[in-house]
Amino acid sequence: MLLKDKLIEVQGEGKAILATNFYNFETLKGVLQAAATLNSPIILQLTQSSIDYMGLENAVGMAQTGLKYFNVEGWVHLDHGGSVELAEQCLKAGFDSVMFDGSELSLEENIEKTKRVVKLAKNYSANVEAELGYIAKLGQSKEKVFFTEVADAKIFAKETGVNALAVAIGTAHGFYKSEPKLDFVRLEEIKNATSVPLVLHGGSGVPGESVRKAVSLGICKLNVATEIKNIFMQTLKELLSQNTEIDLRKVFPPATEAVAKLVQDKLLLVK
Repeated sequence: MLLKDKLIEVQGEGKAILATNFYNFETLKGVLQAAATLNSPIILQLTQSSIDYMGLENAVGMAQTGLKYFNVEGWVHLDHGGSVELAEQCLKAGFDSVMFDGSELSLEENIEKTKRVVKLAKNYSANVEAELGYIAKLGQSKEKVFFTEVADAKIFAKETGVNALAVAIGTAHGFYKSEPKLDFVRLEEIKNATSVPLVLHGGSGVPGESVRKAVSLGICKLNVATEIKNIFMQTLKELLSQNTEIDLRKVFPPATEAVAKLVQDKLLLVK
């Protein structure tokens, strides 16, 4: 099933699909083990940094092969694509879905460039995600607040024909200093103003209760990245501090299992 169709399906069911970033074979394996265990669909996400690290064809090939090997329904998605050109490269490489992130542009320019990506994606029957409002990225201030305006979301969805829309309702990328307060009233208003499936970025560290409520109010895709990197590296650091093992085939598996356990917990929140 195409991702854009799957998002509409889960939207009708009041559920969401978990979207997780992966950074190497071990984190990919942990994510897929979790999805296979729970027989859950999964979106495998790659950022520009991960593409640069692993190589475009290699990264998408790993993801596609992994989905087949673990017999998991899933899709490969470009996360926070910063240009129309990158989105086109990923579509040509076999991505099922691309995000054009024009959230820091003017509304007019965001609409114009997103429309270009939507037009390109039609040639591949691919899903297109966009972002509206300010969702602090890693390294950016979490004090700045610019929530998605309901009227803007309505205009943006209509003008672009985008398949999914990431909305700013109080989350941020990375870890939080205190529990995030999500604007559920705004989320419900956006849902009522447009039929496009909605996306929640910055899912790492958001309490389960808040995630479930967000899904009940229209979130159809939940992004988790930072927690995956963190639990893999923290587990690895602890293991390495306790022994002098040099065989990575013995050291990496516990960190991969930690990722799998984390992702299982996240999957249960959106089922």
